[in-house]
Amino acid sequence: MRSRCALLLAAALGAASAVVPGGVAADEIVRFSGRGSFDDVRDAVAAAIEGKGLVIDRVAHVGDMLERTAQDVGAARRLYGKAEILEFCSARVSRAMMEADPHRIVYCPYTIAVYTLAEGAGEAGRVHVAYRRQPRGQGMAEVERLLDEIVREALR
Repeated sequence: MRSRCALLLAAALGAASAVVPGGVAADEIVRFSGRGSFDDVRDAVAAAIEGKGLVIDRVAHVGDMLERTAQDVGAARRLYGKAEILEFCSARVSRAMMEADPHRIVYCPYTIAVYTLAEGAGEAGRVHVAYRRQPRGQGMAEVERLLDEIVREALR
């Protein structure tokens, strides 16, 4: 058990050098920002996903969950005005990715987050759309290309 904890701590410290202020590695997230209403941007992302013939499997209401549980976890501040994550998959793209390596199942479903920061963050009227950058490997560039196409189409 002790060696496992030491290994996890070493891995965390090694990764710390790649972290930028705010705790996120600079190359982990692809984020776009623009002005508009949260609902309009979220609906545009949903339409772009569906326009590719894909089905949104789930919408995670992350902002609502964090707000609802804030008192339970002793949270001192509100993080988001609104925040949702749309989850979906592509049978064609996923199959190619997983045929290259079946352990890549963890990268499906794909997610795109749409969110606004809480009032007082100095970003009134700004909506963010983001997705996780995909790791390198056969089939992964196609996943990232799909995510990028969806987001860019939604923000036109």
